[in-house]
Amino acid sequence: MLDFTKWLRLPEEPLKSAVKSEFFDDFDYTGDKIDFMLTKKTELFGDVPLLWAECKRGDKENIEDSITQLVATIGKYGFNLTQTPQYIGVFDASKFAFLPYGELLEIFVRSDVDWTMTPSNHKSEKFQHLKTILTPKIQKMMIFEFNKNADELRRFIAENLKFDISNIRKFQITKNNFFHNYLKWLKFVKPTISINWNLAKSKFGIIDADFYLADLLSSANTTLAQNLAIILKINRYEFMRNIDEMGALSVKTTSFNDGGKAHERFWAIYERPPREEFWEHILERRDMLVPQDIRERKGAFFTPQIWVEKAQICMAESFGENFQDEYYIWDCAAGTGNLLTGLTNKHNIFASTIDNADVAIIKERIKNGANLFENQIFQFDFLNDAFFDEPCEKHAKKGFYASCNLCVHSKIPPKLQEILRDNEKRKKLIIFINPPYAEAASASTVSKTGTNKPGVSTTNEANTKFKPLIKRAANELFALFFTRIYKEIDGCKLATFSKLKYINSQNFKDFRQMFLARFLGGFAILANTFDNVKGNFPIGFLVWDLDTKTKFRRVNLQFFDAKNKFVQNKKIYVREKKPINSWYSSFYDKKGYVVGIMNTRGNDFQNQNYIRISSLDNNNHTNAITPSNLLASCVYFAVRHAIKADWINDRDQFFAPNKNWQKDDEFKSDCLAFTLFHGQNRISCKEGTNHFIPFSEDEVGCKSAFESDFMFRFINGKHCQSDLFGTQSTNVKFGTHASELFVAGREFFSYYHEVAKCEHGYLPNASLYDIREFFQGRDKTGKMNAPQKSSDERYKELLVALQTNLNSLAKKIEGKIYEYEFLDE
Repeated sequence: MLDFTKWLRLPEEPLKSAVKSEFFDDFDYTGDKIDFMLTKKTELFGDVPLLWAECKRGDKENIEDSITQLVATIGKYGFNLTQTPQYIGVFDASKFAFLPYGELLEIFVRSDVDWTMTPSNHKSEKFQHLKTILTPKIQKMMIFEFNKNADELRRFIAENLKFDISNIRKFQITKNNFFHNYLKWLKFVKPTISINWNLAKSKFGIIDADFYLADLLSSANTTLAQNLAIILKINRYEFMRNIDEMGALSVKTTSFNDGGKAHERFWAIYERPPREEFWEHILERRDMLVPQDIRERKGAFFTPQIWVEKAQICMAESFGENFQDEYYIWDCAAGTGNLLTGLTNKHNIFASTIDNADVAIIKERIKNGANLFENQIFQFDFLNDAFFDEPCEKHAKKGFYASCNLCVHSKIPPKLQEILRDNEKRKKLIIFINPPYAEAASASTVSKTGTNKPGVSTTNEANTKFKPLIKRAANELFALFFTRIYKEIDGCKLATFSKLKYINSQNFKDFRQMFLARFLGGFAILANTFDNVKGNFPIGFLVWDLDTKTKFRRVNLQFFDAKNKFVQNKKIYVREKKPINSWYSSFYDKKGYVVGIMNTRGNDFQNQNYIRISSLDNNNHTNAITPSNLLASCVYFAVRHAIKADWINDRDQFFAPNKNWQKDDEFKSDCLAFTLFHGQNRISCKEGTNHFIPFSEDEVGCKSAFESDFMFRFINGKHCQSDLFGTQSTNVKFGTHASELFVAGREFFSYYHEVAKCEHGYLPNASLYDIREFFQGRDKTGKMNAPQKSSDERYKELLVALQTNLNSLAKKIEGKIYEYEFLDE
């Protein structure tokens, strides 16, 4: 028999391994915030949790404290909102105690427990309160001592910790987990539904989310079910609306290709419907269930309530505090209507969306108290559908509109059509929107590694009509929204969330020629605070008066962080100047000897990571660096990197400079030094001759001659007398900051040659990049490890010194960037 007393000396991690090996060898094991999590892997349900336990070394810990700590961890991090185990427990080096998880259900819904507590702080008032509540439960725990009850423990585990669908506690679907439940549903249930998904989506507008909501909510109540596109009737789905071209589907029902077995097994572990308090949220957040390609086209990007409220305050500041009574409001990209939450005068509010299912959801929300009129909510494809009822030629002559097939039937309610036709009423119409952000091209398209997104911005009437006018801006759906609003709802007001690129991007030059309007106010926030929007860039909310035709020169925005805390005021200028890449192209040299390759991309900060120097040419936005354009290339590189990109400057544009930079030899020399020691200098002697070594062999202690001393000669003003480089004299004048950077760089290179010269793989011609790779190594994917992963402390000290001096030089260069007008201040 195992001598369990040896476990008393084990630290916590080895103790967990020992307990797992001795008693739970047949189970899968993980551990993170919860120390000990046992699961069984199943095909349908994935990793099914069976036991969560807290581990303590030794045998002196108080069992009540340990179980309270575990429960506090479960509540604090929301583990109770996921699929939960059959048992929880605590163990140490001498015993294991179990408690059925069902004993805890009432604990997690109590309003007097503060789950923000620190679970490990056993002395806190919050912890002690939870412990008091748990005391009656703790008394029911089953305790097994390893030395006395090992066999009984094994028998208990065999009889109780086993996967059986019948003994899985059904758990609630809430607003916090309904999306994760949907992802599982996609994998196990969707493939068994008998339907042509491509045809259903493209022709009828049916998506898998409609079936999921049918599963989830059909049994909730008759009113709710009537507003679903599809409902579940025992073992089949029924379509609740006529949605094909002829007004009816060829079939009214569909069922399962496996007899409903997967459907039955999947829903066996979930309570349906969810509690009524979650219905509104689940319907409102239908956008989360819409596939990414559809979200991008339809603009199903849920606007967080914090920004909805801020936008409405901004509108009040622009139009007056009584704007809801004095203006009409139309959200023509309404989604599920959350942008209109908080508006009070429903007589003046209209909402339209491209998706019939979203219309149904808004109308259901009206039944639940949303302050809107049903007859002012309508399905409308803003980029395709007609604004007005128009009689055909026959009825036009008779002076009336009739319901014939040749007459144009607008989907817009007559009251809104009247507003759109009336010049004065149009001036009192606010288009209040968060439009789609999709664009036809992506980064992979630009880099020729991907294809244009099919259908984005190109398969609609607005694109056909307005692309000749706004040209490249037509790739953006929101630009097409803006253009139709500007051209066909002349004189209205526009209050809109959107990217800021239409203010200053080169691609929007033609758009700005067309879009003459007066800027009234606005703010900007971080894009990824919006659900389904990825990226570290600003989203602006800007208010425009389209009745005042004026060419705007700048907008002044307040920037706020994710918690609505003011960050700064920022002026964004409109400059129709030559962009920096056009300026740099004037230095292209196709005849000189190539010492490196400059990778260029875009003219703004969002492309900063693409700007790098390398040894190999990937023929993607590249330019050869030669002796004749080296300094200009370094100026370009330093200007693009001296100021770090962030979400606030993400769309700021770089321009061609004034002529004063040409006379500033110290500035050009500083840029050379900056380029040599910056991390985006990816020159590597593994890929070709390294012409970027700024030191002599003696300076860094290298015992072999370098393959190239070009950079050393260039820096020291020596003539490069060779057939390769031609005759090139230089005038390099380093200032104090650059000189200090060189000292740090020399120590950095010297340390490499001192340490690596006896190592396998030593590179006498090593570049900055090669040295970093030597000390930092690479992970399994081939990516270079972070500096802190290096085990060489001296290397890390030298790298910090190098970076500190580089940052000091960058600050000096930053002032010159504005002085020479590479950027607007």
